[in-house]
Amino acid sequence: MSHWQPSAAFDALHLRARLNRLVREFFHARGVLEVETPMLSQAGVTDVHIAPFSLQFSGRTEGGPATRWLRTSPEYPLKRLLCAGFGDCYELGRVFRDGEAGGRHNPEFTMLEWYRVGWDHHRLMAETIELVQAALALVGRKAVAVEILTYRELFQRSLALDAFSASIDELRNALGDVLIDPTGLNRDDWLDLLMTHRIQPGFAADAITVLHDYPGSQCALARLRDDGDGHPVAERFELYLGSLELANGYHELADAEEQAARFRRDVEQRHERGDSLIPAIDPHLLQALAHGLPDCAGVALGIDRLLMAMQNTGKIADVLAFDFFRA
Repeated sequence: MSHWQPSAAFDALHLRARLNRLVREFFHARGVLEVETPMLSQAGVTDVHIAPFSLQFSGRTEGGPATRWLRTSPEYPLKRLLCAGFGDCYELGRVFRDGEAGGRHNPEFTMLEWYRVGWDHHRLMAETIELVQAALALVGRKAVAVEILTYRELFQRSLALDAFSASIDELRNALGDVLIDPTGLNRDDWLDLLMTHRIQPGFAADAITVLHDYPGSQCALARLRDDGDGHPVAERFELYLGSLELANGYHELADAEEQAARFRRDVEQRHERGDSLIPAIDPHLLQALAHGLPDCAGVALGIDRLLMAMQNTGKIADVLAFDFFRA
């Protein structure tokens, strides 16, 4: 195999250019402004499920840290713009995550992330669906069905389980003949395994499925509310096209103290796991949130994943000019 050659066919690269143009026209028509934010940051994402890259800067830092982090998403600087009063905005660009290379993953990939001031996650779901349908139209396709349901409803329908109250033993038993080493797994890990191994594979191939209102333990950077039965609910959503997860959105948390507490919990979990590299908590984001984040919703969508769905391929290399192994 000649590794100097592209991993994607030229038709796929032309389609990427058409999709980028569609994204920009889509948001221009809606008054959402494109911005560019730093790829290098003084702080990294603390989420225990994401591994950021770090590097050492050799020049002047004006008192700042020499360790810098490649962004895993543009979320933090985009929120800082919102706190400063910038208004609706989006970014289309490269992001980086360590330890993810293979059939569906590449360490550097393209993410589209946008924020809508005054919106909640329900309103943003509709716009995300609209964008995905517009992308499919580029290749003469349309999702044959769109289903919107809560995380709890999905588990009840698919596995006859209440995702908010089922015991770990019940979750483990629902995996059936899927054999998993249980060492170190918590309740959310079992829920994730059920999603990936039992539920997602059953999603209709040409259908859009949107899940919303996740267990409070999976809140990430989303707002929480009570479901009326004493269970916290995270106001977030995920969009799937077939079994492929494309987008993850939140009704954004605006409480600086709560966000700081979540960051600290992430760091504690990373220490407990024995992570060799603990990202710094982002002080600029916390200062911005303390200044005030307007009520808003935001979503991140994987452009490479969307292109994979548009091209009916399970290999991310098929939509990249040069994948990780040819870079």
